[in-house]
Amino acid sequence: MDKKVRMADIGKRLGVSVVSVSKALSGKDGVSEQTRERIIETAREMGYVPLRNRERPVEQSSSGNIGILVADQFFADNTFYSNLYRNLVNRCSECGYSTLLELVSPEAEVTRSLPVMILRKKVDGLIFLGEIDRDYLRMVCSCELPYVLLDFYDEDLEVCSVTSDNVTGGYRLTKHLLDTGRDRIAFVGSVLSTSSIMDRFLGYCKALYRAEIPLRQDWVLEDRQGVTSFIPLTLPEDMPQAFVCNCDETALRLIDVLAKAGYRVPEDVAVAGYDDYHQERPGVPPLTTYRVNTRKMGRIAVDQLISQINGGTAVAENIVVGGRVIRRRSTAAE
Repeated sequence: MDKKVRMADIGKRLGVSVVSVSKALSGKDGVSEQTRERIIETAREMGYVPLRNRERPVEQSSSGNIGILVADQFFADNTFYSNLYRNLVNRCSECGYSTLLELVSPEAEVTRSLPVMILRKKVDGLIFLGEIDRDYLRMVCSCELPYVLLDFYDEDLEVCSVTSDNVTGGYRLTKHLLDTGRDRIAFVGSVLSTSSIMDRFLGYCKALYRAEIPLRQDWVLEDRQGVTSFIPLTLPEDMPQAFVCNCDETALRLIDVLAKAGYRVPEDVAVAGYDDYHQERPGVPPLTTYRVNTRKMGRIAVDQLISQINGGTAVAENIVVGGRVIRRRSTAAE
């Protein structure tokens, strides 16, 4: 019998997921008894040997942990990432894994210091949550652990990544504003800061292009330095009728700036955000935004990583998860 049969091979033969195979062979809930029996019988026929029974170096032994790496500055006071992390933890638990979270400081990125969880061999695989320094990313990836990128991607790496449908989100928010009769629309976001902001901007440009509206560079406003260091927002001299913001945080900051300048939202100018994670604030109109399906993103990221851990082939592509526009009063028609 071939002792190198993987869970992915069993799943492929039966047309079920690697997660279902893992649950069936480990006796966990989540699969029907009929499916469990089919999986166990097929594993026996194929000569599958559980990972814990195989001969392999000690340093490759299973820890039962999945590591979550996130830039410290990206995680601080960010409800969106807290929500996404919670979904990762829940999915890992469903699949029989514990999670270890490690925040990567700016100093660690500069000095290329390996995460403690890797140095102490505490994890079987990694999920990079949010943008991180590219040189640091490549350094960590050289450790040859399975990994997945979540909420960002890197065109130069052949690796599995899971993102929101940022282009479609930017397009639909802009199209929504056009449908309210506003055709003078600005974009707020530092386009070169992250892959997400870049793609949301491209969606904004797509909507303008289809409406035959030229892009105005003076209506593309910077909101940060680097990945997460927000800078003061400056309103353009020639004011637009509406703003598409790259995230809810920036949208709320913009509404504060507009209020100080004497503009009312949505009576004088409309504002849309992205993510749908902020609670309503007193005196601020409920925010139109693009709701990201964080639960689905977390589930896919964990499942893809576990597939690699169990011997499956990494999916070298960006898996895009759709969301939807949530219309609220901040963009109500005039």
